[in-house]
Amino acid sequence: MLDNLKDKVCVVTGAARSIGLGIAEKYCKDGAKVVMIDINPEVVKEAERLSKEYETIVKGCVLNITDRDAVLKFFDDIVQELGPVYTLVNNAGIVDQRPFEEITEEQINRQMAVNVNGTLFCCQGAAKSMKENKEGRIINFSSKSGKTGSALMAHYSAAKGAIIALTHSLAFELASFNIQVNCICPGITDATGVWSEVSSGYTKNMNLSREEIIKQFTAKIPLKRLTNIEDIIEMVFFLTLKGDYMTGQAYNITGGREMH
Repeated sequence: MLDNLKDKVCVVTGAARSIGLGIAEKYCKDGAKVVMIDINPEVVKEAERLSKEYETIVKGCVLNITDRDAVLKFFDDIVQELGPVYTLVNNAGIVDQRPFEEITEEQINRQMAVNVNGTLFCCQGAAKSMKENKEGRIINFSSKSGKTGSALMAHYSAAKGAIIALTHSLAFELASFNIQVNCICPGITDATGVWSEVSSGYTKNMNLSREEIIKQFTAKIPLKRLTNIEDIIEMVFFLTLKGDYMTGQAYNITGGREMH
């Protein structure tokens, strides 16, 4: 096991804000060379801020992860500039909520393009240098919805379920190269853009106030609170630095809401 991530190249997608930004900052604190990817141009400013604050190499890049050619070239360029990728965190994703009968083909395709294709393309880009270097960690983001599904989120749940299957497949295929592949399955995570969008959807589709929505969902959680960003960051960091004998797993971060 590593003692720290000093000079290791760690790539985080969806890193302009919220969970992805928090993960990138955690890596910076540990001395990693951090590459932050997002379609949001704010990722460049955040990378500059972290680089100054932690005096480490931080690169912010605007990239559409649904463009396979652009993604593969991007990873080739990163390897040439900074060295082999040690960790890839596939945090980037989108959410949508609406009654099942109202889901359009365009909405399904968008969920799959970003949540599934984008994750797969980034894995392809990172795996090349990981295999050559005989080490690596891939951490994908699924969801509680990817295990048991969520009402009003059929297309999102299907996409997140695919991430779990992808994780299993890659864990088998890359194990001989000393690459561990896992995914995390958060529950409702407070103070994130995803939760803001989902809670707005529930307010609209269930005709309940945001306070009533929070109360209703918190009541289902044994630990009686929503997931917070720090819960997720700490698990990602553990899987990056430790967990040498852990691969192919889909870890719940749900306060007991999901137990398999």
